[in-house]
Amino acid sequence: MMHTAGVRFRSRLALAGILRGSRLTPCSRPHEALRRFHRPAYLRESGSIELPSFLQAYKKAGMYSDDVWALQLLIGICIVEFPPATHDFESFLSQAEPNTEVVLHGYLGQRADLSKKLSFVRLTDPTMKHSLQIVAFAKNNAFEQLKDLNANSPVAVRGTAQRKKQKASEAGEQAPEDMWEIALEEIHPLNDFPKEIIMTPETVFAPEQRYLQLRSDAELREALKFRAEARNACRKELEEGCQPPFVEIETPMLFKSTPEGAREFLVPTRRPGLAYALPQSPQQYKQILMASGMPRYYQFARCFRDEDLRADRQPEFTQLDMEMSFGTGDDVMRTIEGVIRRLWSALMKDPAPEGPFRRVSYQEVMAKYGSDKPDTRYGMEIMRIDHLLPVDLVNKISPLNEPIVEAFRIEGNDNEPQETHRFISQFLDSPAGAPFNNNPDGGPGVFVYNGKQPLCGLQPFGFEAAEQIEEVLEPDHGDLIILQARPRAPFSGGSTPIGDLRRALHAYAVSTGFKPAPTGFNFMWVVDFPLFSPSSDTEPGQGGAAGISSTHHPFTAPKTAADVDMLLTDPTQAVADHYDLVVNGVELGGGSRRIHDAAVQEFILRDILKMPAERLADFSHLLDALRAGCPPHAGLALGFDRLVAVMLGKESVRDVIAFPKTGKGGDDAMVGAPSPITQQALETYHLRLRE
Repeated sequence: MMHTAGVRFRSRLALAGILRGSRLTPCSRPHEALRRFHRPAYLRESGSIELPSFLQAYKKAGMYSDDVWALQLLIGICIVEFPPATHDFESFLSQAEPNTEVVLHGYLGQRADLSKKLSFVRLTDPTMKHSLQIVAFAKNNAFEQLKDLNANSPVAVRGTAQRKKQKASEAGEQAPEDMWEIALEEIHPLNDFPKEIIMTPETVFAPEQRYLQLRSDAELREALKFRAEARNACRKELEEGCQPPFVEIETPMLFKSTPEGAREFLVPTRRPGLAYALPQSPQQYKQILMASGMPRYYQFARCFRDEDLRADRQPEFTQLDMEMSFGTGDDVMRTIEGVIRRLWSALMKDPAPEGPFRRVSYQEVMAKYGSDKPDTRYGMEIMRIDHLLPVDLVNKISPLNEPIVEAFRIEGNDNEPQETHRFISQFLDSPAGAPFNNNPDGGPGVFVYNGKQPLCGLQPFGFEAAEQIEEVLEPDHGDLIILQARPRAPFSGGSTPIGDLRRALHAYAVSTGFKPAPTGFNFMWVVDFPLFSPSSDTEPGQGGAAGISSTHHPFTAPKTAADVDMLLTDPTQAVADHYDLVVNGVELGGGSRRIHDAAVQEFILRDILKMPAERLADFSHLLDALRAGCPPHAGLALGFDRLVAVMLGKESVRDVIAFPKTGKGGDDAMVGAPSPITQQALETYHLRLRE
C-alpha cells in the first residue's frame, strides 16, 4: 500500500518561536547587525527590507515568512526549502496504486497542449533514466503555471496517481512507466531553463558547456556511473579478495620537485623561491609506506604530468596505485589479474580472462609487432627479411647504409588485387599515410601479391628472393606485402617505424571497411624491458649527465644477479624487473620490483645516471627511509581512466571523465583554465614573467 503524502507547498520551518526566544527578533533593528557588511541598496534607513525582484522570486520559491527571511539576512544564511519527494520514480513504479497522492522531483519535457483545458508533459526523474506523463487540467492554478515553465526546467510536482487508459492491443506490452500518469494538482518551479538553449539528442555542445553535454548525453552519464562501479569492484577485490587485504591510504598532493622522468606542475608559495610540485605519481610516498611497516597499500591517486596530450593522456589523471611489501613482480601480477577478473565478471558481457596472462618479453613484442603495447588480435606479425633481399632493392626503398628491413602481410579483401591496390593507394594519399611517405629512412615498399602476374607481382625481388619471401610470409592472391627499413640499432623506445605503420594501416583498414574491427580482449604482460634507455631531447628524464635515463623510473630494480653485474660493465644491457599490462594495443599500467637497498639506489642515481649532487639531495627522504630496514617490495599503477575507456570501447579517455581537459594545450574550456596570472598574484608568490 503506497503511503499518501498530503504535502502542502509551504515552509515547514517553525522559526517564529526561535525568533521570539532569541536576541535576533525583528525588533532588534536588523540593519544594525548588517551595518558591518555595508548597507545594501535594498535595506532602508528604517531597517525594513525592500528586496529586488530576483530575490523576491527566490524567496517565493522557498515560501519563507518575512521573519525567517530577516533571520537569514542577519546570520548570513540562504536556504531554499522545497517539498520533499514521497518517492523516487523506481519506488513509485513498483508501489503505485490509483488515487494516491505523490510528490515527485524531476525535469520537465516539451509540453503538448491538446486543448485550452488539457495539456500533457513528460517528467524525467533526477537520474534521467525514467519519465512519467503528467496530465494538467484547467481546474487549478497549476495548469496556467505549467504554461509559463520552459522544457528542461527542474520542478517538484504534486498530483494523483492514475492508471493510463490502455488499448486492448497494448495489454501486457507496456513498460511500467507507460502504465501510470500523474494528474497535476500543484507544480513548484525550482529553477528555469533558458529558452535560447536548444537541447535535443542531436545537439552537440562545445567543451565550454560540458554540463549541458553531460545532461543531454545519456551515454556520457552512463560512462561515469560505470566508472564508479568499476572503482567499487577494484576496491572489493583488493580489500576482500586478497589476503592480507590492501589498505587504502591517501598520500599528499603537494609534493616536491624530483626528477622521476616526466615534466611536473609547480605550485608557488608565498615564501620566496619555494614551490611545491604536484605528484607525477605517489611512487616515493608508497615506497616510504613500505618502509613504515604498511604491508599492502592502494589508492585511487590523482597524478599530474605536464606532457603532450593524446587521446589516452590528460595532464591530470587517475591511477589505481598499489604496493606490496615482501612482494615480487609475480605477486603483483597475480593480484592485478585478480582485479581484472573481478571487473570483467562483475561488469562485462565478455567472459573474464582465465588463468595467468601471457608474458612476452620487450624484445619479442618489438620484433613481432614493432610496439611495446601491441594489439595482437589481428596478426600482421613482422618478419625481418633484409638478409633475403637483393642489394638493389634495398637501395630503392632506403638511403640508409646496410639498414634492417622488415615486412608484414595484410590479407587481401576477397582475394581481389584491384581492391588491395585501391586501399593502399588511398592510405598513402591520405593524411594518415603522409608521415610514412616522408620517413627520412625511406618510405614503405608496397607489393600486391597477384598470382596472375609474373613472379606473382614480386618481380623487383628477383626469382630467388621472391621464392624465399613466399616461404616466410605465405602470401595469398590479393594480399598486401609491406616493407620498411630502419637503422641497424638495438630496439629502444616504445615503437619502430614499421610498428607504427602496422598500427596505422590496420586502423585505416577498419575505418574504411577494408577489414572488420577485431573483437574481444587479449591481455598480456610485457616484461624484461631495458633498465636504461638513451636520453631523449623531448623528455626530461632524470636530468643526469650519463646520456641515459631510466626506461621507466630510477627506482626500478635490475631483474637478475647477472643484470646487477651488468651495472658495472654495460648498464644499457641490464634488464629491468618491470612489467606492463597491455590489452588490445593499450598500456593499462606498469609496475616493477623496486630497489629497496639505499646504497644500491644511491649508486644508480649518482654513478649510473650521474645526477648532480643537488638533484641527488632531492631524494634524501627516500634514501633515509630505505636505510631504515625497508623490506623488498613491488607494485604497479593501473591507468584507471584508460582501463574504463577500454572496458567501454571508447577511443578517448575524455569520454569517461566528467570534466576533461581538451586536446589543445590541456585547457579546461568550461572554466577557462589555465588563466592569466594577475600582477597581484605574481607579487604574492614572488614571481616575474619573462619576456
